Amino acid sequence: MLVLADTIQPSLESAMGAHPYCYFVEYQCDVQAALDALREHEFRSGRYNPVQPFPSFPVEDRSDGPVPAYSSIEEARKAAGAEGTRSILDVDRVSEVPGFGSAVPLDGETLIEVFGTAQPTREVVEGDLSFLEEIGRGECIYFCVFEHEEPTHLVFAGVSYD
Repeated sequence: MLVLADTIQPSLESAMGAHPYCYFVEYQCDVQAALDALREHEFRSGRYNPVQPFPSFPVEDRSDGPVPAYSSIEEARKAAGAEGTRSILDVDRVSEVPGFGSAVPLDGETLIEVFGTAQPTREVVEGDLSFLEEIGRGECIYFCVFEHEEPTHLVFAGVSYD
């Protein structure tokens, strides 16, 4: 279900320590449902602060990793404190308005500006993650990737609070 971009450049980490993340999940038209499933998957995998203080990306989707140390995502977020979970667990809703805890759509005009097309392929996105540099601390974006003009995956990308 979950695959992450093969490379996230260390230069994308801010001087203050915020960390970028980029998840690819199978496409579904209900973006909130996709986000909820991704959050649950990452929670069950234990890939979040404080279980892993600095989760590494890309993620290898293995079953032998850490297990959740908390009974719920909310409990894990509370334990992480102001630093946040440094993962998609910090994002709980899809919105049209940017803000902490929200995943907002990346519009077609920006997709064209960044990738040269409003329908980027996964290869194109994985080949140029520089768009992460434009995402603010604590913010998350999402967009579709395509193959043969059909959506195949949703990308959720963001930058941690710290």
